[in-house]
Amino acid sequence: MTYIQVITKDNRTYYSDVLDEYFRLRHKVFVEERGWHDLRRPNGREMDAYDNDHATYLIALDNGRVIGGLRLYPTLLPHMISEAFPHLVKERGVLTGSTILECTRYFIVKERRTGRTDCRLLAAFQQFCLEEGITEVTAVVEMWWLPRWHQAGFKVRPLGMPTLVEGQPCIAAAIRISEESLERVSRLASLRGSSLSRDSGISSRRDRGPHVAA
Repeated sequence: MTYIQVITKDNRTYYSDVLDEYFRLRHKVFVEERGWHDLRRPNGREMDAYDNDHATYLIALDNGRVIGGLRLYPTLLPHMISEAFPHLVKERGVLTGSTILECTRYFIVKERRTGRTDCRLLAAFQQFCLEEGITEVTAVVEMWWLPRWHQAGFKVRPLGMPTLVEGQPCIAAAIRISEESLERVSRLASLRGSSLSRDSGISSRRDRGPHVAA
């Protein structure tokens, strides 16, 4: 059974093994597969300054195994766009606000990229943000993400011009959070209900989650 676990500072103690696997897979995906060698770490766990108590993780789990995930971070704090990529938004400035988050380190493991896992994680992303009163989420992504988001029913606006990052044309963009987008991507994911779990972890095992379609 696949579901998306929410992990914050309040429950991360109970999901330390899940987060460790998530960081290990981040290293495998972003360093070993995609060649972002500046992120290489001797311990094989890709972590940075934003993996702190302000981060929220949405982790895709299948029978206890991490198969994908993403990180959300408040834009009212120094974040990746404001600190590492301000040149991507120099015309409009850094978009910040109490109802705006930044999304980084999104991935699905290679063997699950052709199934419904991607859409389920995107649906959980929209649902979580709706429940938290978030209106937009910013991100720096390769250009091929734009048609992919459009197909998923996401409304996206560019925050600047495309620029080469790590040899790839990338853009800073903002995703609008809406019920319409959630409904569209949930249909693509063949979800009959929510796949999002906010379990505290106190009385649960890592292989438990909400009931969703297979």
